[in-house]
Amino acid sequence: MSSPLLLMPLAQAAAGASWVVFGVAGVAAGAAIGVVLHLLKRKAFQQKHDEIVEKGKQEAAQIVRDASVEAKEQLLQVRSEFEHETQETRQELRQLQRQLAKREDSLEQKNDILLKKEKYVENLEKDLAERLRNVAGREKELEELVKSETDTLFKISEMSREEAVKLLLDQLESEVGREADQIIRRSIERVHDEAETKAREVVVAAIQRCAVEHTTESVVSTVDLSSDDMKGRIIGREGRNIRAFEKATGIDVIVDDTPGVVVVSGFDGVRREVARRAMEKLIQDGRIHPARIEELVQKCQKEVQDIIRQTGKQACVDLDISGLKPQIVECLGRLKYRTSYGQNVLQHSIETALLCAGIAGELKLDTTLARRIGLLHDLGKSVDHEIEGGHPEIGADLAKRFDEAPVVVNAIAAHHEGCAPESVYAVIVQAADAISASRPGARRESLERYIKRLQKLEDIARSFQGVDTTYAIQAGREVRVIVDASRVADPQLAVLARNIADEIEKELAYPGEIKVTVLRESRCVEYAR
Repeated sequence: MSSPLLLMPLAQAAAGASWVVFGVAGVAAGAAIGVVLHLLKRKAFQQKHDEIVEKGKQEAAQIVRDASVEAKEQLLQVRSEFEHETQETRQELRQLQRQLAKREDSLEQKNDILLKKEKYVENLEKDLAERLRNVAGREKELEELVKSETDTLFKISEMSREEAVKLLLDQLESEVGREADQIIRRSIERVHDEAETKAREVVVAAIQRCAVEHTTESVVSTVDLSSDDMKGRIIGREGRNIRAFEKATGIDVIVDDTPGVVVVSGFDGVRREVARRAMEKLIQDGRIHPARIEELVQKCQKEVQDIIRQTGKQACVDLDISGLKPQIVECLGRLKYRTSYGQNVLQHSIETALLCAGIAGELKLDTTLARRIGLLHDLGKSVDHEIEGGHPEIGADLAKRFDEAPVVVNAIAAHHEGCAPESVYAVIVQAADAISASRPGARRESLERYIKRLQKLEDIARSFQGVDTTYAIQAGREVRVIVDASRVADPQLAVLARNIADEIEKELAYPGEIKVTVLRESRCVEYAR
């Protein structure tokens, strides 16, 4: 019998061997399972690969089919468009062919017509040449006949050719003169009929709207004195007061034997007004010395400057004119102290503005613009004693400098015809200025100048042939011309009157118009014995 102790190791060895066998068997089984699984995966992968390849082939085949279909469709569309365009081109070509055919037919017809005309012209030329030959022959016959008849007439009338020509020219001249006189009469009557009524209505309506009173000023102002003793104080010791006054004002002071009056004289109206005010204040104050004179003159200068500005503003307000620069308003105010031929320039400008507005209103134009131009037309007279040049050019330059419209600038420059008028407003202000200046009482002239103008007017009318005597009447507004009845016939009166009027327009400068009246009188006197 074996011992238990010996059996135990054997049992352990047998158990270990069995575990080894089991381990080997497990490894072999795992390897076999792994191989099987690998083969299965490989087969599945191969199947999937085959499916993908097959699917790709199918999709590629589908894409090829779709592309082929699309290409065929595009080809069909391109072919359709090409055929459509080709058809349109063919239609256009057919239309052009038809038009060309029509033009060819038309040209052929014209060519036929031209050929017929050429043939007709050739026939006419032949006929005309034949007629010219016939006319030449007849002219020659007529010349011989005229020569023969002329010689016969000369023999019968006992007149030479020169005498006959002179007689014929005299008759023609007389007939032409009568015709010219009739034409002039008809033209004058027609123009008067058409224009006189309307012009009178426009001017009268404009004048009726204007009611401005003028005051006549001169180059001197008088200052009343309380007593003649004040004259000595004005003169001062050795004349120092009067010299200081004249230096401060730029105005001459005349102290003469006239009782109770001192005269301040100067061409600058503003300075003269300053001097007058300063003199009155000095007389009222009683303290007359150089320092006081200078102080009061400065004070009066400020007062007059304020009056100038207020006067300019008031003129703009009265005429409803706005937008003028302060410098222009001040120049307008200075016109209060400026006169022209005794006519106050500011009042004349206001009257001209109203006349312009009246005329513009009758003509359906802008009355506000017309008033503005009329008020500013003599703007240059406010500074013409300080700047060289005529007052229209100076005024236009001032208006342009202070941003007035070009139509205003041109109307100011052209109101005395210094330049060509560029608008109807320039013509209106010319007419309104002449109306305001030429109305009775508006201006006064010196006696010497007045007489010279009348003499010049009579001399111009007397310079024409056939004129016997001339008389200037109605203050030079009309000239009466008496002609010699033996030298001037009735049909020549209208021509003579027109020629005298034209010569007056060339030689004389005058406002308004001058009427020319030509008179002819024939007297036949016989005595019964």
